[in-house]
Amino acid sequence: MIVEPSETRLGWIGLGVMGRSMCGHLIDRGFETSVFTRTRSTADGLLAKGAQWADSPREVAALSDVVFTIVGFPKDVREVVLGEDGVLEGCREGSVIVDMTTSEPSLAMEIYHAAKARGVASVDAPVSGGDVGAREARLSIMAGGDADVVEALAPCWSAMGQKVVHQGGPGAGQHTKMVNQTLIASGMIGVCEGLLYAYKAGLDLERVMESVASGAAGSWSLSNYGPRIIANNFDPGFFVEHFVKDMGIALAEASRMRLVLPGLALAHQLYTGLQAQGGGRLGTHALQLVLARLSDVDWEGR
Repeated sequence: MIVEPSETRLGWIGLGVMGRSMCGHLIDRGFETSVFTRTRSTADGLLAKGAQWADSPREVAALSDVVFTIVGFPKDVREVVLGEDGVLEGCREGSVIVDMTTSEPSLAMEIYHAAKARGVASVDAPVSGGDVGAREARLSIMAGGDADVVEALAPCWSAMGQKVVHQGGPGAGQHTKMVNQTLIASGMIGVCEGLLYAYKAGLDLERVMESVASGAAGSWSLSNYGPRIIANNFDPGFFVEHFVKDMGIALAEASRMRLVLPGLALAHQLYTGLQAQGGGRLGTHALQLVLARLSDVDWEGR
């Protein structure tokens, strides 16, 4: 299989916070691209860049050699890929489905085998890097599936990210993303608690960041979300409701493997509380608001 802008037609389904930028990078590389999303107006910018609109996931697949999906929840993946009007119904033999949604490893395996039965390849390739990584094409891509297919897609990976690692067979990409989300979950508690401590102690938060962000306590979350927290800007780089979904998947997989992950469980409870308080569409760094409320602190950042 050869994937090149001059020869390969792409399809893209899902134009959320990250999907729009990721698809845009592929169009900029010269790939002929068809798109579908539930709200057509979100595709306006890409259509202006030359993308073709399709009326369903099935139609996207009929127009494409490789179809990328990045939607919200596993149920959306199932509908978009395996549904009656889904991608697989429109795929020709030899085409490829790439799901970049953070979803269930078991669903990735189900899609892989359903696709293989029709002569279609399937790759699960969730990403990390948030809205900034998507805009700047600096995503980390975790791929599961057949090695030769993952390798053939290199021109697409390079348009969207700085690193792609083939983790193994179907579902391995999703399992790796669960590792990523587990690391982030407990780490975000530390970021928010540290800044809350500094705030309550009366410190200048930006000066605190100067000292701690470059030391042993530094992290991607602190450097990228710390300034947003301080500015009281909780716009989403990644939605709370999606993070709650991801942690739920990770906890279910941990239970299946008889693993005890108390840090992840605590983070899941705190984020579930934030979602219950109406924060599901805020960014994950809005965990600061829940922790402040627990201590009866009126968080105002700087």
